[in-house]
Amino acid sequence: MPPKKKPDTSGYESLKRDLSAGKPGQLYIFYGEETYLRDGWLRKLQESVLTGGLGEFNRHDLTARDMSPHALEEAVDCLPMMAERTLVQVTDYDIFKAGEKEREEYGRILSNLPDYCCLVFLYDLIDYKPDARTKLAGVVKKYGVPVNFVRQDPDQLVKWVRTHFRALGKDIEPRLCEELIFLCGDLMQNLGQEIEKIGAYAKGPAITRGDIEAVATPQLSAVVFRIADAIGEKNYDRALSILGELYQMQKSSYEIIGALGKQMRQLYSARLALDGQKGAAYVGKLWGMRFSPNQLMNSARRLPLPWCRKAVILCAQANLAMNSAGQNDRELLTTLLLELANMA
Repeated sequence: MPPKKKPDTSGYESLKRDLSAGKPGQLYIFYGEETYLRDGWLRKLQESVLTGGLGEFNRHDLTARDMSPHALEEAVDCLPMMAERTLVQVTDYDIFKAGEKEREEYGRILSNLPDYCCLVFLYDLIDYKPDARTKLAGVVKKYGVPVNFVRQDPDQLVKWVRTHFRALGKDIEPRLCEELIFLCGDLMQNLGQEIEKIGAYAKGPAITRGDIEAVATPQLSAVVFRIADAIGEKNYDRALSILGELYQMQKSSYEIIGALGKQMRQLYSARLALDGQKGAAYVGKLWGMRFSPNQLMNSARRLPLPWCRKAVILCAQANLAMNSAGQNDRELLTTLLLELANMA
């Protein structure tokens, strides 16, 4: 598996420079996984452009249903009222899927935006996939700034989590921040909600592991990791109990077997790395892990290579059987856990 390509964040840095200098550009494309960050910078852009008491009168919103070259041109051509600039926001419209004639019109409009207009294409419910084969892609590249709001780096995210807990009057150690992120995922929108819950629940000034475990809602991969850990400890009852928790979380058998199969492949690769005298950094890069894979490596140390290899095969066989007619999904998962436990 080749390492994942690092996402391009040059547009994000350009946006920050523009707003820091108080000089927003004319064309931005906002997209990416980190919606919390995206929405925050969108508000900053709106505040920077829509100045004065009549700021909202200079904002023009277009949805995919409203969008056409004519509608866009009308919005762009609206002169600002008692202000220097206008802001046009187009939400969830895939400009590259328009017909050829429409794309030509859009290209003409985007390449001739008036100085007073700031145009933002916001991709929220749909993906931004520019078609490099079109002339329009060249126009966007020349005149626009695609801003990819990616998941934050581990160090930045840990600082962000600590800052948000401090705003609630709580302190938290960096290692517990990492455990919280591993448990709940690294998207800021979800983490913010978890921080609010944990901060409200915690009685003392410092967040404890018990506070996190008591109220945090774990993501599927974290719970499946606990299943693999329990199997590695030869604790079948605990593994089965955790499987029951997943059913209570309304997770389907297909989701669980998919996540468990991936977990076993990761353990297998970690075991191979250990036997090959390669460390956690190698495994992290192999799987594109953004946070330290030390927990994965510790689990792999407890499991022999033949077990890991057989576990990958059994998960694949269970997955295949689950997709065959006449098989009971939950019985298949229970049997799989039993087979894995008996091997440990």
